[in-house]
Amino acid sequence: MKIKSIFFFVAILLFTNNCGFKVLDKSKNNNFTIKEIRSSGEIRINHKIKNNILINSKENSENQMIISLNTKKIKTIKERNIKNEITKYQISLISNVEYFLLDSDIKTKFIKSVASDYTAGDNYSTSINNEKKVVDDLIENLSEKIFEEIVEKINDL
Repeated sequence: MKIKSIFFFVAILLFTNNCGFKVLDKSKNNNFTIKEIRSSGEIRINHKIKNNILINSKENSENQMIISLNTKKIKTIKERNIKNEITKYQISLISNVEYFLLDSDIKTKFIKSVASDYTAGDNYSTSINNEKKVVDDLIENLSEKIFEEIVEKINDL
């Protein structure tokens, strides 16, 4: 019995020991200032993406850039029931991003997309609320992906 408790104690000690993993400090990576963001497509979505990106950028950095966003929202029917009533929708957000570094005259384009589905409610207002919640979550995910891609590309330079 004593051997089992010692073995258990040693196993817990080994599993809870520090593995050497360090959390990446993202504030050191974003060494750019956004001078201007141009947007086309979905106005509401682009506005939220713009705000999320501006929050994460530094103000007085040597890398200044201009970003162009072109975002599309695609809503499709995913499932129907036996009565041919719609039960699930799928929403996809696709964003074409182009940025231009002013100091080094580098222009880069990339495309990011996110998708999710939601259930159609019994009422129209429930369906609309479900759609808004899903779109807001997708906007957060898309903003994060766009920001990470920009940081990665700039750090590669």
